[in-house]
Amino acid sequence: MSTEMTLFGGKQLPAYLQKGEMDAVTKALAGSGSSGRRISIKGGVFRMIADGKQVAENDDRAMNIVVVAAAPSINRQYYASTYDEGNIAAPDCYSQDGKTPAADATHPQGASCDTCPQNIAGSGQGDSRACRFQQRLAVVLDGDMEGPVYQLALPATSLFGKGEPNNVKMPLQAYARYLAQNGVPITAVVTEMRFDTAAATPKLTFKPLRPLSEEEFAISQSQGASSDAESAIKLTVYKQDTKNAAAAKPAAKPAPVQTTPAVEAEPVSVTKAKPAAPAAKRPVADVIAEWDAE
Repeated sequence: MSTEMTLFGGKQLPAYLQKGEMDAVTKALAGSGSSGRRISIKGGVFRMIADGKQVAENDDRAMNIVVVAAAPSINRQYYASTYDEGNIAAPDCYSQDGKTPAADATHPQGASCDTCPQNIAGSGQGDSRACRFQQRLAVVLDGDMEGPVYQLALPATSLFGKGEPNNVKMPLQAYARYLAQNGVPITAVVTEMRFDTAAATPKLTFKPLRPLSEEEFAISQSQGASSDAESAIKLTVYKQDTKNAAAAKPAAKPAPVQTTPAVEAEPVSVTKAKPAAPAAKRPVADVIAEWDAE
């Protein structure tokens, strides 16, 4: 059953609504526009992730995409401890622009990324750098360009290098330069990303397959300007919920209230025709004991 039949009892949607495009208001009220969609290359396999859960897997060595947006700078992340997949934690230091630590980095390692000791070859495992590079892209799938926008986070091995002389297998930066030299924007082509099976860790190479049609290019531009694409290319680090952590601590016991015994007022003489018999006085200690029992 179609959506329009469910919503409007069989009445057809106006032509301008049949494209199914969502505005920013609807996306804001519905929650996260991107729903946390991303493509993972963990284990040398293309995995489709939505809201933290794997929803699909592609065992092919290659996948065809269209790059619709990219973070303006390569970001950097440094973890002092060994990576633990089951433990989500913020990096000790990170940079949005790859030049200086973020203002809210918990343990900045240096004033500048270029001169940081974690940026020296050998500071990590083997000859690697302890501070890792990462480039975030917003991509759509060839054949489903009007579908979901996915985040693709690429490590340094997929970013840098010259690639092969025939320009068939290139790292991302060399691929982008190759397109630029030919006057073609990366957002105007179908790109094949392929695993390099000779690499010890997951590594992607890129090559152009075909130019987009004019109609497809318009879709690419629209997707690249969407809030989904903006979310995909933004580096958002995990933040501990300090509010809940504070709430979990037992509240401090209140200081004991000092009780001051009542002081009897001076008796006031009242002249009456027939004074009533005075009530028997109670010891102050008995009164205090009753207060404590309440």
